[in-house]
Amino acid sequence: MFMLNETDRARLAREANVWLATVRANQTPHLVPVWFVWLDDKAYICTGKNSVKARNIAANPRVVLALEQGNDPVVIEGDARILDNVPNAVAENFLQKYEWNINNDRTYDAVIEITLRRVVL
Repeated sequence: MFMLNETDRARLAREANVWLATVRANQTPHLVPVWFVWLDDKAYICTGKNSVKARNIAANPRVVLALEQGNDPVVIEGDARILDNVPNAVAENFLQKYEWNINNDRTYDAVIEITLRRVVL
């Protein structure tokens, strides 16, 4: 079970970037900053279907997310999956937050949904 307070939820909805950690096939970490949207206590990230993060998640769905501010951390462990269909609300949130229509982007052609397992910090 995870617990997020309202301040953390507001930051997750507002902040532009989150660090995403995945695990490569050779068991080494892969850490990248990415744009994301926060909706119904889940994170959504756009990426290419053949990106390192997508390949890593296909092999091992365990991930960690961390907001950028190290002096006020929010670190979350979760399970990721690549969606077959993008929910309209997710696409609308990307459009509103970044002015980015993810449905028309051929480079970032996959959406990852991250379901939280627990908040670490």
